[in-house]
Amino acid sequence: CPAPLCRTLPRPPPSLACGAGGTRRWTSSFSQPGPTESDPGEGQVFLSESCVKRLLEITEGSEFLRLQVEGGGCSGFQYKFSLDTVINPDDRVFEQGGARVVVDVDSLAFVKGSMVDFSQELIRSSFQVVSNPQAEKGCSCGTSFSVKF
Repeated sequence: CPAPLCRTLPRPPPSLACGAGGTRRWTSSFSQPGPTESDPGEGQVFLSESCVKRLLEITEGSEFLRLQVEGGGCSGFQYKFSLDTVINPDDRVFEQGGARVVVDVDSLAFVKGSMVDFSQELIRSSFQVVSNPQAEKGCSCGTSFSVKF
């Protein structure tokens, strides 16, 4: 599995692996240091029910999923997921059903309008960014993409 996070996570039972529900918007509804998602013009991040369910299974206490975009990968940019507990001043916090994702403002420009999903297949399970309106094309494994100009 190319994503470091999926190697360390236990697999969920098949009944919790993929939700059949629709897309949800992360909205902030808690008081934490750092800015929260409040201005719709700044962008938003959506997530699937399977993502929410998996985050609730693997996070403890103040942990959340951090989504970053870095240069690299076979298409120019790549998604990086990690569990974190520190919210920085330039982070935007999104929450859904008690599960949280944090995206720094620079990365948010590359993923605004996207959906975060949790996918489980025979050979891997991972968080993925799907339906990214900022991406022109991506690699077959879904970890890298090129940006629309």
